Amino acid sequence: MKKKLAIVLGTMMLTTLGMAVNAQADDKVLTFGCQMYSDGLINPAAQTNCAWNCMRFGVGEALFKFDDNMEIQPWLAESYEASEDSMTYTIKIRDGIKFSNGTDMTASKVKESLDWVREEGPNGSSNPQNYLPFEAEVTADDAAGTITIQLPAPDYNLTGNLAYPTMEIINVAETEDFDTGVIGTGPYMVESHADLVGYTMAKNPNYWDGEVPYDKVEITFMGDASAKANALMAGQVDLVENITNVADLQRLQEDDNYTVDIASGVRCGFSWINFKGILGNDTLRKAIVMAIDNETICASNTIGGLYTTGFSVLPSTLAYGYDELENPYAYDPDAANAMLDEAGIVDTNGDGIRELDGQDIYLRYSSYENRLLNDFSDANTLYMSEIGIGVNSAYGSSDDCWNDLISFNYDLDNNNWTTVGNGDPTEYMANWYGKSGSNYCGYQSDEYDALYEEFLATADSAARADLLKQMQQVLINDAAVIVDGYYNSSMAYSKNVGYAHIHTADYYWISTEITPAE
Repeated sequence: MKKKLAIVLGTMMLTTLGMAVNAQADDKVLTFGCQMYSDGLINPAAQTNCAWNCMRFGVGEALFKFDDNMEIQPWLAESYEASEDSMTYTIKIRDGIKFSNGTDMTASKVKESLDWVREEGPNGSSNPQNYLPFEAEVTADDAAGTITIQLPAPDYNLTGNLAYPTMEIINVAETEDFDTGVIGTGPYMVESHADLVGYTMAKNPNYWDGEVPYDKVEITFMGDASAKANALMAGQVDLVENITNVADLQRLQEDDNYTVDIASGVRCGFSWINFKGILGNDTLRKAIVMAIDNETICASNTIGGLYTTGFSVLPSTLAYGYDELENPYAYDPDAANAMLDEAGIVDTNGDGIRELDGQDIYLRYSSYENRLLNDFSDANTLYMSEIGIGVNSAYGSSDDCWNDLISFNYDLDNNNWTTVGNGDPTEYMANWYGKSGSNYCGYQSDEYDALYEEFLATADSAARADLLKQMQQVLINDAAVIVDGYYNSSMAYSKNVGYAHIHTADYYWISTEITPAE
């Protein structure tokens, strides 16, 4: 009897194991290779990159979102009404939405999330006050399914601000791990997380907006350059974002086994200039900008096709007067050298490095390996050396670069930012506004500040565009930024994927749009 029982139990175990293996084999799994930002954490209040991770990985959604024309569309919201003075907004919450753990997303839950991110945000660097001021009062009416936001000042772009990833809606009360396991309304939820390695995401069984196409998404963090392209071509992953090696991108585009989707660029690659340091010297800063040949860098074999050349902080594709701007510091190394010589910024000891106030000029240049930022920094360094400016490269992770930026531990800090992240450049242009908490360069211009404040108080779109043109010209005249160019985002995928798309606002990576091949 014992022997027979053992045989029966063994058979049952094998049968059960076989069923489990078959069930797992039948799962639809997407493997996705991507760059790691902020150690991969997904806490919307901690850092801007953490908030982006949460939305990009399909966990978080916001009240509004952007289409590919950067027009604002309702998302978790159904509709809204704004008062005539744009200080009171009433937002109708979409019915029937649940968080991934099954809890209803009520108006009170939305208020709780918006209040939480503003309370926790000051402990990190996601700057929620840029999108919803600390002084704004949010009230909830669960019976009507609405929230009302009373602002301290007019905001003509509140819906765009509420579309920014920092403002995504999460279930605050029932989230236990705010760094990796926040509970959102998106199509996927965190099943497991390995530090610095990636995530296993599971289908959200309570998703509100149609069928979720994959049972699991395996997210693997990968470096830039050729790592993602090689992994895709080796079959290790089905989908990757932002191939940043020109040769790899061309190889994938020419191979019928892969599809490459490219979005028109609204990102600007640029190096912050620390005005609190040696580059507060006007002559030195302007000479450096004049010494860099941006057009040649963008046309090189390393960069070609991934960036569009430009000299302003807003891309030339946007309707903010780029063609009417003038660049007084176009590439002219002879003029740059003459400018420095005339100012007495010269090399007196013959070591090839100019001196200022008796000290050799060595700039700390922070950068990281993403979207060709290190390649731009290397090229800029070479051009600076040709006019006698020394550079100490400080190349690390995106977190290293960010930490250098917010602590002013840099002279130049190379980054790549979305310019219309909340639908227009209001939040982005605050980077150079003297009274802004996101002015990480110490730039101060009374003329710029006056234009920016007028811009904030202006509702007419044509007048706003003209003010943006004027603000750009002030920054150009002051040589306030070294502009790399305007980046074009991409996604590439194998025949295992039926469809994928990179959006103009690249907050939206893992979504229900990405589907398996038939």
